Amino acid sequence: MQLTIKWLHLSVDGETCPRCSETGKELLKAVNTLKEFLSPLGFEVVFEEVELTPEDFSRDPFKSNEVWINGRLLEDWIGAKVTQTPCCDVCGDQECRALEVDQQLQEVVKADLVVKAALMAVAELKTSCCSETSCCD
Repeated sequence: MQLTIKWLHLSVDGETCPRCSETGKELLKAVNTLKEFLSPLGFEVVFEEVELTPEDFSRDPFKSNEVWINGRLLEDWIGAKVTQTPCCDVCGDQECRALEVDQQLQEVVKADLVVKAALMAVAELKTSCCSETSCCD
């Protein structure tokens, strides 16, 4: 079975803002943790990074720093609220994506949130698999 984590972020000449840069580091931590624990259980953990152009970003700044897990947004898995806060650097004067989790603002997506959402996705996969085939035998 496959667990896919996809991250979208603004990239200008290979550079991004500190918020997205830190999220990228957190995602790599989460992916490594998930691979360590899920590979022995038969899961392939796939990480996809999608760099948004400045044109993409100007059309929809909220696309930057989106994290998708098996086709669903991270905030949908964990019940977070999407909000916006002023950013900096390559983002210019745009207000960028942030999450409100348990009434706390998080501009950087932390590894623990990604792992939590990914484990929810794995549980859903296992439930779906067990109801359709005999893979759980």
